[in-house]
Amino acid sequence: MAPEPDAKIGVLLVDDHEVVRRGLRAFLEKESDLEVVGDADSGAEALDLLARLDEEGRRPDVVLMDLQMEPIDGIESTRSIRDRYEAVEVVALTSFAEEERVHAALQAGASGYLLKDADADEVAAAIRSAYRGELQLDPAVAKRLMSSLRAGPQSDSAADLTARELEVLSLVGAGKANKTIAAELDMSERTARTHVSNILRKLGLSSRTQAALWAVREGIVDVRPES
Repeated sequence: MAPEPDAKIGVLLVDDHEVVRRGLRAFLEKESDLEVVGDADSGAEALDLLARLDEEGRRPDVVLMDLQMEPIDGIESTRSIRDRYEAVEVVALTSFAEEERVHAALQAGASGYLLKDADADEVAAAIRSAYRGELQLDPAVAKRLMSSLRAGPQSDSAADLTARELEVLSLVGAGKANKTIAAELDMSERTARTHVSNILRKLGLSSRTQAALWAVREGIVDVRPES
């Protein structure tokens, strides 16, 4: 999905360090296709702000979420946002590359995960990727994550999927958006979206990010981050 002409991708910044929020805002506001619609210093404030923005018809498209916050951390905040606002994507931003935290953030519904030492251009790219429905991971994080996923137990759930659904799932696992999947498989975007919904239902998953990780774990797609 791409913004309409002259429309911008709305971004909400959530970080308990004011200097980080200021820095991110200063950079993102220079990007012609991005608009910072607000910022919050906690998960609770983010949820309150989201409710107000939603009422005003200014709901953001993407939330850039710090994971290390108190008393409600970014993982729980991400889960709450995804539960209440299905169309709002979340990109997790943290200084930690711990596998457990990566798993938790993505299982909570985050569409991407970046380290705080990522270049500003990488942050902007992750926001755009999340908006398009693609999966964006920091390469160093992805390498460790995919390794641990491959070590996970296999399941028989793939047997419930049709051949076409497996084709769609392999592209979801490769981080492709519905528009790209539709083009590659010669189907309408609506049909691609329907296939993704059916896949999630059959696998008992709640987001395409979880489906992507499931596909990697089951060997349906092989993601090899650059070294």
